[in-house]
Amino acid sequence: MSGPRSVAGGEPVSGAENGGGPANGAVTEYWCEHAWLPGGVAEGVGVDVSGGVIVAVEPGRPRRGRTLPGLTLPGMANAHSHAFHRALRGRTHGDRGTFWTWREQMYRLAERLDPDSYYRLARAVYAEMVLAGYTSVGEFHYLHHGPGGQRYDDPNAMSAALVAAAADAGIRICLLDTCYLAGGQDTPLDGVQLRFGDGDADGWASRAGEFRPAGEHVVVGAAAHSVRAVPAAQLPAVAEWAAGRPLHIHLSEQRAENDDCLRVHGVTPTALLARHGVLTERTTAVHATHLTDDDMSTLGVSGTRACFCPTTERDLGDGIGPASALTAAGVRLCLGSDSHAVVDAFEEARALELNERLAAEARGRFDVAELLAAATDHGAIGFDDVGRIEPGGQADLVTVRLDSVRTAGAAPDGVLLAATGADLTDVLVAGRPVVSDGVHTRVERPAAELAAEIGKLL
Repeated sequence: MSGPRSVAGGEPVSGAENGGGPANGAVTEYWCEHAWLPGGVAEGVGVDVSGGVIVAVEPGRPRRGRTLPGLTLPGMANAHSHAFHRALRGRTHGDRGTFWTWREQMYRLAERLDPDSYYRLARAVYAEMVLAGYTSVGEFHYLHHGPGGQRYDDPNAMSAALVAAAADAGIRICLLDTCYLAGGQDTPLDGVQLRFGDGDADGWASRAGEFRPAGEHVVVGAAAHSVRAVPAAQLPAVAEWAAGRPLHIHLSEQRAENDDCLRVHGVTPTALLARHGVLTERTTAVHATHLTDDDMSTLGVSGTRACFCPTTERDLGDGIGPASALTAAGVRLCLGSDSHAVVDAFEEARALELNERLAAEARGRFDVAELLAAATDHGAIGFDDVGRIEPGGQADLVTVRLDSVRTAGAAPDGVLLAATGADLTDVLVAGRPVVSDGVHTRVERPAAELAAEIGKLL
């Protein structure tokens, strides 16, 4: 088996030549009742789109073109995803569970996937993401090979399945090909982990370098799974291959990771990454939960982002990361849904603020503009021209109704703290309507597809 046999309807999310917007320079006009522009919320905003790109933005324009009632926001970025983890939702709480028992269930699930089943599951997961307000996803992908580590005829068949799934679901994807070489400090890969490995960083780089997917909807980046899973001596090779690309790494998610790194290397995971040239402006540290003051300073000086995944971090009991302290150190924040315990761009954004309130016992840790900036940081996953409603930007737009039981009475600039994905009416990705009147236009029954695929796997 080398990959999904059928990806019917899989036109990439890109420019006019792939159906991403009007052809031959034609312009589609939208009129937004309210729109969140770089300067804040404005009323009666005309947004003109051509070839998937915003060509004009005019507040106070008389109503013409297609009306988008409610509040229109830039499309949001899911900067950290493990698509197959979605199958575990609601299934990991027996006997209360721990992070480590959750991981064992995740490994059992990973044993059952192949390129075809992964394509079908990911397609439904990505459709759920678009319905929840995401227009791009960073897929932290380490399930590379077949059982026992045997390579598929196409060594990148699993990567191809994910890219095809994203195209069919109408979402942009940054395929973060993940180097995963060890089961822990001084521990070789074993069991299902053999599916993750490529022998060494050079073997990983060789395989990853062969993957050249077509389409403007896809960017290929890199990831080092963690300092547990990539031996220190292999980190420079990962950083070298990733130069100029997005590079992500799980960092200090669990205290045990810090303890093991200190025991073996005498420094924190952050210091180890800095020592080996991993931390740059293209790097994103995922979770960054248990950091020292020196760690945060190191991340800020290097330009590294931090990706918080609040709904997964609370589901796994990871702890509350130091979001305000990181921001004060100059670290840019982005957000992801990680294990997909919840898929809702609004919930992740407001959880960044609400978790901080619990930790600090004080309100007002971030203003809503800062929350939206974190939620729309597509640059963390290589889409630098996405995430702002302004001329020259990609036409990724998300419209939220203001008359639901959740949003009724809320000020437009407070909707981020009130809405859920259920309040979305319309989503454009590169000018293409992917959700219209609350219905996904490309995947007919996402919930049914999720139930069917998860039922086959578990």
